Amino acid sequence: FSVAGGDTAAALAAGCPVVVKGHSAHPGTGEIVAQAIDVAVKACGIHPGVFSLIQGGKRDVGQSLVQHPLIKAVGFTGALGGGRALFDLCAQRPEPIPFFGELGSVNPMFLLPKAMSARNEELARGWVGSLTMGAGQFCTNPGIAVVLDGPDADAFVTTAKAGLGDVAAQTMLTDGMADAYRSGAKRIAATSGVKEVLTTSCDLRNATPYLFETSGENWLANHVLGEEVFGPLGLVVRVKGIAEMQAIARALEGQLTCTIHMDAGDAADARSLLPILERKAGRILANGFPTGVEVCDTMVHGGPYPASTNFGATSVGTMSIRRFLRPVCYQNIPADVLPVDIA
Repeated sequence: FSVAGGDTAAALAAGCPVVVKGHSAHPGTGEIVAQAIDVAVKACGIHPGVFSLIQGGKRDVGQSLVQHPLIKAVGFTGALGGGRALFDLCAQRPEPIPFFGELGSVNPMFLLPKAMSARNEELARGWVGSLTMGAGQFCTNPGIAVVLDGPDADAFVTTAKAGLGDVAAQTMLTDGMADAYRSGAKRIAATSGVKEVLTTSCDLRNATPYLFETSGENWLANHVLGEEVFGPLGLVVRVKGIAEMQAIARALEGQLTCTIHMDAGDAADARSLLPILERKAGRILANGFPTGVEVCDTMVHGGPYPASTNFGATSVGTMSIRRFLRPVCYQNIPADVLPVDIA
């Protein structure tokens, strides 16, 4: 992501010139990276117009870019509101263009009974590490843990609370992100039926963890509890049984990831969840934490809306190049006429 991130790399690899709209939060870093790209362009003898960085401005600059007739596709990572506005502008152009936006995800985990009975404290500690990695500023941050109510859930929450309580304040990327994090925590805390397990006090650009819990019934009744809070905030959803766990899975909006924690005795319950989660997420994990995203042939970093605006694409992995390619069929074209690379 950012100036020399996966979007830029994939588009250049596909043979597309790239125009990057620099982020106002780090103009100096963006400029340094752009200069490195410029040096590489000159060293390779590539046309200088293959890469451009535009600095400054607010949303009007981005809006002008996506409406320019020479722009043929847009990649975007950010908040739902701004991303959806750009998506709509792309669709409203006289010649609509594809918009590949990643707009948010809560990346829920479903912790099945046998796994919880055998290793609830281990799972809680793993969740704490994933939840607080990078001040919770990963798009694959697992913000929701769905567990069966009972003693194992009690132990899970107790361990998670202790672990989160030991995490020191971390600096978020921007003042705006820190403000949004605090607002999100207040929104969750003010929702009916939500219990505060761990509350903290953070100011300026600092983020400290929050932990809440609620019932499955209450989660299903309050859409706000399924919305992303960008930062180290966790919500434990206690359900009455596997049927209610399935109901929560069905009620999910599109996600980048969904995770199943299971042992061998949970296989039947996992099989009942998998067909639901396949329709909700671009990547499904078992017994892992989703904050690791590997650039490889099999990675899918995308999912149904609003996780991304194009469920058939990925912004990480070797398949990401497909966003910036258009298939062409050559039928009965003589070999000496075909493009050199496929003749």
